Amino acid sequence: MADQAGSSSSHLEIHLEEEDDYDLMYGAESGWVEARTQCDHLASLSSDLAHIPTPNTPCNRCQHPSENWLCLCCKDVLCSRFVNKHMLEHHKQTTHCIALSYSDLSVWCFACDSYLDAQLIQQLRPVHETAYILKFGEPPPFRTVESPQTEDKQTKDTPSGG
Repeated sequence: MADQAGSSSSHLEIHLEEEDDYDLMYGAESGWVEARTQCDHLASLSSDLAHIPTPNTPCNRCQHPSENWLCLCCKDVLCSRFVNKHMLEHHKQTTHCIALSYSDLSVWCFACDSYLDAQLIQQLRPVHETAYILKFGEPPPFRTVESPQTEDKQTKDTPSGG
């Protein structure tokens, strides 16, 4: 019985270590952020997001050249919370809540306190594509979302032992 208890205890420790590794790799400890695929604040978007300032536009307030965000409600370009916090101040003063980072082209909703998936949210896709073209000179490689059934079929159709 002592062997069983020891065996059970060590199995539990291994299982807990695996869970800890999983949490470190995929959980809150990893810094991974899951972008939202919907947002209740999209009605506040500017009606003309096809014409936006270029990604190298400096902050409208302090002229800082980088780490700038584009307000998707009024199209002001303001610096991040890591520079002089002008976009954050803008949000607090105007309640404009959706902004696009010119650094990495991510979209943030201050009201939701979350990133938004600009490739999956239809209203954000055009401005994301425009910003990408302005920054890189070519259209973005839009990702596709595959259903598990498609992945299962591909796995079955792939010859094994190649």
